[in-house]
Amino acid sequence: MSWQQRIEQHLAQRRASDSLRTRQVNESGSGRFLVHNGKRHLNFSSNDYLGLSQHPEIVRAWQKGAERYGVGSGGSGHVTGYSSAHHLLENELAQWLGYPRALGFISGFAANQAVIAALAQKQDRILADKLSHASLLEAAMLSPAQLRRFAHNDVQALADLLAIPCEGQQLVITEGVFSMDGDQAPLGEIAEATRRAGGWLMVDDAHGIGVLGEEGRGSAYQQRIKPDLLVIAFGKAFGVSGAAVLCNDDVADYLLQFARHLIYSTAMPPAQACALSAALDVIRKGDERRSRLRDNIADFRRGAAQLPLGLINSHTAIQPLIVGENARTLSLAARLRERGFWLTAIRPPTVPTGSARLRVTLTAEHTREDIEALLEALHDETR
Repeated sequence: MSWQQRIEQHLAQRRASDSLRTRQVNESGSGRFLVHNGKRHLNFSSNDYLGLSQHPEIVRAWQKGAERYGVGSGGSGHVTGYSSAHHLLENELAQWLGYPRALGFISGFAANQAVIAALAQKQDRILADKLSHASLLEAAMLSPAQLRRFAHNDVQALADLLAIPCEGQQLVITEGVFSMDGDQAPLGEIAEATRRAGGWLMVDDAHGIGVLGEEGRGSAYQQRIKPDLLVIAFGKAFGVSGAAVLCNDDVADYLLQFARHLIYSTAMPPAQACALSAALDVIRKGDERRSRLRDNIADFRRGAAQLPLGLINSHTAIQPLIVGENARTLSLAARLRERGFWLTAIRPPTVPTGSARLRVTLTAEHTREDIEALLEALHDETR
């Protein structure tokens, strides 16, 4: 079979199973509204949970940063790409979250890949929640360490695996808020099981940071634990992009030597770091935004409980509605789009077979009227 034949075969399989991924052109931004083909839609697919992607102070901070530093970093942080803006942001993040150090990365995917690749060796074992993000599981699978996946949020299953003798070190990996189901990990219990076994805990809190806990410090802070490695992403509640790893001094110095994504990738533009510092300031003062988001979540769940769709027990901004079949999910998303609601159909292999869903994401910018209109449309289209 030639390269072309192999590619055609795989694409044909995706089309036949209604799981072919496509991209849609967004002509505005990813705030409360989204414009596609000249038509404005209420946007219920954005991870911009606090509505900061278009916040005027953050936009202006990026503009001022570009005026001072230019629009690019010019190289990796080990060459010319580490500016005073990056240094300030890292120090602010470390102080905010109570860690000695923070290291900035160009994306959450890169941060997860870099940390696992730099740490894991052949004699080690990685224990990852079965529903961990693809960036975590892929890095673990590609590492020389043994990967064992434990049942989702099952602390006893994790403890049983940790009890199996291991020649090297054990790294436990989970998320604070799971990106497809929106539920939270029992971090306190996971941290205790990991500590008893002498392992390290790595938490990816991409969907919890900025939203949960005092000043939006995230899932770990909310549950009163301090993982050995905390990964936060800036493409969700921060409204920008990029990521950071929070850790102790020795781990930070180690990653600066051995984390290849950090060493060999062009650093994020300094102007972006300026915008992130501004976003952090808004987040720390953002109790009103977080309160509005909580109210929106509660309003949506009350109404969605009456729909003939599966409603996962999530109390975060991620509210999946389980439809089941791929074709039915695509059809429902298309009909809602015709009515002016932008929702994304999430299908296998992103989620398990038979659990295709509309992944509804709520933000602080949505109004009660927005949510009522969406619920009415969902009721009409599913009855």
